[in-house]
Amino acid sequence: MSRFRNAVLTVTLMAAAGLATAQSTQYPGVGRAATPKEVAKWDIDVRPDFKGLPAGSGSVAKGQDVWEAKCAHCHGVFGESNEVFSPLIGGTTAEDIKNGRVANLQRTDFPGRTTIMKVSTVSTLWDYINRAMPWTNPKTLTTEEVYAVTAFMLNLANIVPDNYVLSDKNIAEVQARMPNRNGMTTAHAMWPGHEFGGVKKPDTANKICMKDCTPEAKVASLLPDFARNAHGNLQEQNRIVGPQRGADTTKPEPKAGIPVAAAAPVAAAKPENNEAKAAIALLNKHSCTACHGVDKKIVGPGFNEIAKKQAGKTDYLVGRIKAGGVGVYGQIPMPPQSLPDADAKQIAEWISKGASK
Repeated sequence: MSRFRNAVLTVTLMAAAGLATAQSTQYPGVGRAATPKEVAKWDIDVRPDFKGLPAGSGSVAKGQDVWEAKCAHCHGVFGESNEVFSPLIGGTTAEDIKNGRVANLQRTDFPGRTTIMKVSTVSTLWDYINRAMPWTNPKTLTTEEVYAVTAFMLNLANIVPDNYVLSDKNIAEVQARMPNRNGMTTAHAMWPGHEFGGVKKPDTANKICMKDCTPEAKVASLLPDFARNAHGNLQEQNRIVGPQRGADTTKPEPKAGIPVAAAAPVAAAKPENNEAKAAIALLNKHSCTACHGVDKKIVGPGFNEIAKKQAGKTDYLVGRIKAGGVGVYGQIPMPPQSLPDADAKQIAEWISKGASK
């Protein structure tokens, strides 16, 4: 028995010695140096020269399947949607692919700027998709899926053909066809500056000045009274994603120096609805509220709208949650959801009873 205790004590002392060795020398007793494996998990960036790009490949056809299941509900079937995020695809031509400069970026009358119009390196697309997508579950795509989704986006922009298989072996060939590959300059003395042939001179020769300063500009916007409520209450129509909440256009614009009317007395608190509270907690947990509001449409319909159509249909709603679908409430598909059956049933019961708050 004493031999066993001695063995345990030896292992413990060795572990403590290893931990002490790994601790930071700059800040004794605080943390430890990261291991090579830990660093590797964070070191996932892909540079324009493709350093850091993992070996692998993915086809346009595979990318379409992944896109429709995990990307289309935010970006549209063809990457052109402007409902949740700005459009990814559109605005480029065959001439742009040939010249490497997107002509529509020079037009002041062009209606918008898509991602594929602006991005100059295909590595940027690969890197961002790999680290940040899907929006509700980032870093869950496999290497093959990232290659495939990137290939599908390039195909939507007519940069690669329908039967293309993108890989680490041919991605440099694709870079030579990016529509805005020649639209970026380093001749600005900012990063990356002279490392890649830019100007070495600093971008400014100004000196610090703290006198005769111009007044700070005040930026504001307002709606004229005659148009303020032309389209209903803008505050209720704004999506819950992002910082913009919109103004309550049912009330007049507050005038400088004139106090806003006092708010109405607060109504007595309603009894707490524990069933609704639990269901809404599950909706937040499984990111359902990224696309559905309780009483308003975001990408998909509000849960109140679904409740009116599907009252009492708990089993049907469970099936729709698990299987996904398209066409009942619009043409933006809802992908299948992988939440546990018990959670799906609890959410479905709450919706079938009216989706109350």
